[in-house]
Amino acid sequence: MVAAKANLQRYKEEVEKELCSILDFWAQYAPDEQNRGFIGKMDNKGQVDIEAPKGSVLNARILWTFSAAYRHTGDKYYLAIAHRAYGYVLAHFLDKLHGGVYWSVTATGEPLNTRKQIYALAFMIYGLSEYYLATRKAEALEVCQELFRWIEQHSFDSEQGGYFEAFSREGELLDDLRLSEKDRNDPKTMNTHLHILEAYANLYRIWPDAQVATQLERLIKIFLDHIVDPDTVHLRLFFSKDWKPAADLVSYGHDIEASWLLLEAAEVLGKQDLVQRAKELAIAMAIATTEGLQPDGSLYHELDKATSHFDTHREWWVSAEAMVGFLNAYQLTKKTVFLEHSQNAWEFAKKHLLDKEQGEWRWGVYDDYSRMQEEDKIGFWKCPYHNARACLEVMRRCESLMRV
Repeated sequence: MVAAKANLQRYKEEVEKELCSILDFWAQYAPDEQNRGFIGKMDNKGQVDIEAPKGSVLNARILWTFSAAYRHTGDKYYLAIAHRAYGYVLAHFLDKLHGGVYWSVTATGEPLNTRKQIYALAFMIYGLSEYYLATRKAEALEVCQELFRWIEQHSFDSEQGGYFEAFSREGELLDDLRLSEKDRNDPKTMNTHLHILEAYANLYRIWPDAQVATQLERLIKIFLDHIVDPDTVHLRLFFSKDWKPAADLVSYGHDIEASWLLLEAAEVLGKQDLVQRAKELAIAMAIATTEGLQPDGSLYHELDKATSHFDTHREWWVSAEAMVGFLNAYQLTKKTVFLEHSQNAWEFAKKHLLDKEQGEWRWGVYDDYSRMQEEDKIGFWKCPYHNARACLEVMRRCESLMRV
């Protein structure tokens, strides 16, 4: 028992130090002193593109990260960064005429891509609700409520359940629904539903409204009934309107991320039957995820089941989510193999992903451990949310385990 607690204490201390390193990087390099807000792009060599567009997802994730960091540490330096993110989001990303948030703005903050991607609205609710938890600022809750109502009015499918992906500025369903050029053009996706789930769970913490509760419960059941494959316990990724799977792919990072986010959502909602089902599923999904686990502690990125082809590169966010998801499975089972998987993911990150020269985490490495040079250090998708959240979750969970 003493050795186990010492192991957890060491794990906690290491990620606590890393959290400070991540936050210091973003606080030092992300603010845009020329155009306000935060820069839109920095490459992996530290070169800033001051003219790069600014994405709503990145800014929402910065808002969430520094709000959560302030809540944990009480450090007002982190709160100041959260204030900066909040002010910029309200001034530049909110569409004050048609509601919702823009997908992107120019470097100087003018609307650029005005489409309403539900993924982005969900992240804005996630960030704003965390900011409310940090500040109790009534305006932040009001904006969360407005965004929730926009999603429910335009995106919710009252016939088949779930949410459609993307809309015009005015709220008309688009023909091109894709989140990125890498994605399929399907009306419903696991990825968007996963992040609506985490957003609505955080929203329910600050606004225990009956409609939020109803929609959160529906989301949990959509995962249980449609998104999680009952045979493999992997997530299905793309769907038709009536929930027919549209591709036979496995995303190991999303599997392990969803394993703990589903349980968190059920616990926030407080319905014990769903909590029990989510606990059982979290364990089963963690086991299923180990199919992609490698001897070095990392997870392969994806599997195309139709061709049995593995995408073997490793991205930073997958290791971060593996740290949390496997630790969650250890909490539920007390089986040391899950703790080992969590710590091995951290060891892989330390060895191959932490950039000890430039700071922060690299985007990823290939199977031979060579760096993925073409990706950003800061950008539309490269953010402080996955790895900072992993550090916060590991710290919290280790503290809980050491109290037992």
